[in-house]
Amino acid sequence: RLAIHNNKVEKNPARGIERETENNSRVRFLTADEERKLREAIRSNPAWADHEPELDFAVNTGLRHGSMYELTWETIDLAEKVASVPRTKNGEPVHIPLNSDAMRALMIFRSRGNGTGLVVRRASGEPLKYNTFWFVPAVRAAGVKNFRWHDLRHTFASRLRQRGVPLGNIAELLGHKGLAMTRRYAHLAISNLHDAVSRIQTDTAAAPQVVADAPKIELVQ
Repeated sequence: RLAIHNNKVEKNPARGIERETENNSRVRFLTADEERKLREAIRSNPAWADHEPELDFAVNTGLRHGSMYELTWETIDLAEKVASVPRTKNGEPVHIPLNSDAMRALMIFRSRGNGTGLVVRRASGEPLKYNTFWFVPAVRAAGVKNFRWHDLRHTFASRLRQRGVPLGNIAELLGHKGLAMTRRYAHLAISNLHDAVSRIQTDTAAAPQVVADAPKIELVQ
């Protein structure tokens, strides 16, 4: 488009190329056992140990990598325990309430600086904008397969859903404009759906009697 604008070409040669459908249904989250192994790996290496608060903050806020590492203290309301991202990936602001684990990580970051500028800092006080230098090798050392930093966001959402949090609330916390993206987590609360459908089942006392000689149906597991 820039070349067309500058009269370098007359048309876009890539316009006729069909794009492949992107699979956005991936839901890879950290299991309790994987989290234990990952934390053990982080704590066992002095070069990684001071980065565990970053893991805590990510798992308990669901923030994207860029949003988390670009957080500044001006966007943190300690009194209300809220972290605000003025502009997310979809262009909308999002406000994340901070639970006790997120606040604990936040206070560690606070102790490493003077309360201004970037929030996420290493023990030396140096601000951080990326984490591949410690996260990737730590995941490898823990033996956790097929796991990326963005999957911590899935972990946040999955754990909320598994504890019965409605999809609408999860969408709001993730900064999704609608429920389309959030529905990928719906199946993680299937027990809640069992409870829902049980509310319309026939009352046992009022149910029709089963004929004595009716054929029995065996359910195959």
